[in-house]
Amino acid sequence: MKFLIDAQLPRRLARWLDEHGLDALHTLDLPRANSSTDEEVIEWAEREGRIVVTKDSDFVQSHILRSRPRRLWLISAGNMSNAVLESLVDGHWSSIQEALDSSCFVELSALGLIRHD
Repeated sequence: MKFLIDAQLPRRLARWLDEHGLDALHTLDLPRANSSTDEEVIEWAEREGRIVVTKDSDFVQSHILRSRPRRLWLISAGNMSNAVLESLVDGHWSSIQEALDSSCFVELSALGLIRHD
C-alpha cells in the first residue's frame, strides 16, 4: 500500500507507515510542501496510486462528489498528541489494512473504524 499524508497530520505518521514496510509520503515531501493545494495532493495521489490520509473534510466532499481522491483514509479522532495518534493507528492497524484492502473510503475515529463504501 502507498500513502500520501496530508499537511495537518504529522510527518511522524509517514515514518510510522514506512517503518511498517509501507510506502508513505507526507505533503512536506512534495515540491510545494505544505503549500500544495488539495487538488495537487489529489493529482499526486492519483498519479502514484496512493491513499490520501487526512483530517480535512474537504477531501471527504471531493471523494463523495467527484470520486477524487479515489482512495481515502480519514482520521476524525480530533486533536491529539502525535504519540496518542500513533497509538490509535497502531491499535487498529490490522483492521485498517483489511478495510483499505476492500474499501475506497475508511474513517478512523476515537471510537473505532468505519468503512464508508
